Amino acid sequence: MRNFVRPAIAVLAAAPCALSVPAKAADSVAWDIVAGLTTEVGQRLAGSEAESRARDWGAEKLKALGFRNVRIEPFPIRGYVRGIDKARIIAPVPQALAVTALGYSGATPDKGIEGEVVYFPTLAALKAAPDGSLTGRIAFIDHAMRAAQDGSGYGPYGQVRREGPGVAARKGALAVVIRSVGTDSHRNPHTGVTSWPEGVKPIPAGAVSNPDADLIARLAGMGKPLRLALTLTGKTVDGLPSGNVVADLPGRDPALPPVLVGCHLDSWDLGTGAIDDASGCAIVTAAALRTQVQGQTLRTIRVLWAGSEEIGGFGGEAYAKAHAEPHALAMESDFGADRVWRVQTKFAPADKALADRIVAALGVMGVVAGRGSANGGTDVEPVIAKQKLAVVDLGQDGTHYFDLHHTPDDTLDKVDPAALEQNVVAWTQVLAIVANADSIASTE
Repeated sequence: MRNFVRPAIAVLAAAPCALSVPAKAADSVAWDIVAGLTTEVGQRLAGSEAESRARDWGAEKLKALGFRNVRIEPFPIRGYVRGIDKARIIAPVPQALAVTALGYSGATPDKGIEGEVVYFPTLAALKAAPDGSLTGRIAFIDHAMRAAQDGSGYGPYGQVRREGPGVAARKGALAVVIRSVGTDSHRNPHTGVTSWPEGVKPIPAGAVSNPDADLIARLAGMGKPLRLALTLTGKTVDGLPSGNVVADLPGRDPALPPVLVGCHLDSWDLGTGAIDDASGCAIVTAAALRTQVQGQTLRTIRVLWAGSEEIGGFGGEAYAKAHAEPHALAMESDFGADRVWRVQTKFAPADKALADRIVAALGVMGVVAGRGSANGGTDVEPVIAKQKLAVVDLGQDGTHYFDLHHTPDDTLDKVDPAALEQNVVAWTQVLAIVANADSIASTE
């Protein structure tokens, strides 16, 4: 892994524009970004001082790489400030648990709370519980997420985290604990944001590691009273500072709408956000540069390093509000750093030939055409929806993504340099086509 890192930044910093970047100098850009962001900044919780440092770091990096019009575009958010997270089983057998608060969790008193645990094997079982049946008790919600190449389990099983706490609160629960939304068997809890229905007061909401969830399920199956002590002291805070970093590689024809490539700069605070999403920022940036190594593209390629994605997609929304100028197409990388295996597109019928060129170019790499339509990702979806943009999705292998997602294990050593490079190559193939297309129609 260390041998992959080559000192290319000095060469790039001296370049007057992206067009003068030598091909070999561009090769290490992706690794330099993901290593630098995770090492020199580290975790980047939305609205935190660390996220602010990440914006400054990103702006300087993009300038050094030869991007133009580099700017930080600030906006305020409602964020979550983590406190003390602790949990332990009191009865029937004393056991310490690995727990993390969910974003926007309600807070316990500093001394914590205790309560009887009511076990629900699924979110559906919780929804079926009578109103008021959880008053003064702690709900535990289980589920059965399994690994999948396309990560498809995250949608339905992620609802346990996104929706479950609000359901438990409506039924009177004192607090709620869930099985982490993940596919690993390590004693690492997975954090992530939850939401609360209008008029529902947030209650303490945490996630325990999968082995600890197994333990709770076994204890619940014994039929004896199960009691839990829980301390989650984090706070939701309004008016925290966040922002996007935006930069351009100008095209030959500035009158043509740009191609937008996105990622998100913030991360959860348990790890250092290597796969989620420093790798994404590394991939899109390196590919944009490499696309122009052989000559300036027809269209401008714009890079968006969005802020505050994890806590609510605020960066993408802020970008769409701030940029009413026309765009041609949008893409995003936010599914780790494993190899691209599938491509999906969304083009107007008139641009079918353009879509076919992309599929053919990637087919040479062994990337298959997927069924269904591309939708972009959280950081680019608002501008896609607003302007009815063409979209290309490059699907990465997600078999192991949810082993690491939102955990302390999201660190640089989990990024395979060879897989990272394969992503850059695939992205470069696509950008070379779309950024040189003289016409890209709206999908409306």
